[in-house]
Amino acid sequence: MITIRLNAEDVGRIRFALSPVWEAVTSVRALSNNTARSVHGPWLQKVRPIIEGPDLTLLKALIPSFGYIPDFITPAPPRRSTSLESGLAAIAATPHDLVVNEIGRLHRHNPHPLLPDLIDNPAKALDLITSALETYWQRALEPDWRRMRALLQEDLAFRLDELASGGIERLFRNLHPSVRFSGDRIEIDRPFACDGEPLAGQGVLLVPCVFTWPAALPVSEAPHVPTITYPPRGLGRLWEDRQDATESPLADLVGRTRAAIVSHLDLPMSTTHLAHQLGVSAPTLSVHLSILRNAGVVDSRRDGRAVLYYRTSLGNQLLTASTPLASTA
Repeated sequence: MITIRLNAEDVGRIRFALSPVWEAVTSVRALSNNTARSVHGPWLQKVRPIIEGPDLTLLKALIPSFGYIPDFITPAPPRRSTSLESGLAAIAATPHDLVVNEIGRLHRHNPHPLLPDLIDNPAKALDLITSALETYWQRALEPDWRRMRALLQEDLAFRLDELASGGIERLFRNLHPSVRFSGDRIEIDRPFACDGEPLAGQGVLLVPCVFTWPAALPVSEAPHVPTITYPPRGLGRLWEDRQDATESPLADLVGRTRAAIVSHLDLPMSTTHLAHQLGVSAPTLSVHLSILRNAGVVDSRRDGRAVLYYRTSLGNQLLTASTPLASTA
């Protein structure tokens, strides 16, 4: 059991963030702990043939299939949404004594022949780690990042609604089965404990993370910000093949382009993302989206500077009723 103790200042500083670096780190562990039949099976089958090499060997030494992961390779994002580049810069800026301490702790629990050299030369270690993460990201995650990010943003919108409508207790009640909030502390069912206590007054960072599934992963030792990553809602949709509605009764009703828009919005997307997916111009897409929104088939919400479009319950019903199975029933 891991306990994160909270004071009044901590409770007032609970926040959310997305992190490409967290996704990269947890996906390395997912490579070891998932099978072709798991929720990440389609991703595993796609990336395994293209990611083997010294970069992955180094990352697997740092990110074993179970137990402790050096906390400095999962830095706390300073904002709600950050880039891979900013995460790698935060890792590169890690104090060398912290690198030595945390990789040394890992080596004591999960010895690996690559780790002693990293401990002996922390400056070189940071260069190797950031380079390996960047190369791995480009091969394994960047092609799917837009879709992953859309799922994570959808989860954040839901969590913020939970917080607004039911407060902190409701937020944590539905966050993850292993996480409990009890007034002055957060308890997480984990088979290992942390060596140290988090610093008071830093708040708590909540990070939805695709590859954390099925567990919640805590980071709570000083000097790091107490952090809990958890699987986002709707994860089962992430790797599913998208339904093609361009040759369907829905397309006969609203047209092929609008039917394609409805089928693509299984996850929220910006007009730029959706226009890229469909191969249409942004002005043309905006006209179609306006018509679909006025009809109640899609809707939109603002996420920072972006406007994200998503399928409504009516849109879901129209798409489901338009499948070949439904039309022949």
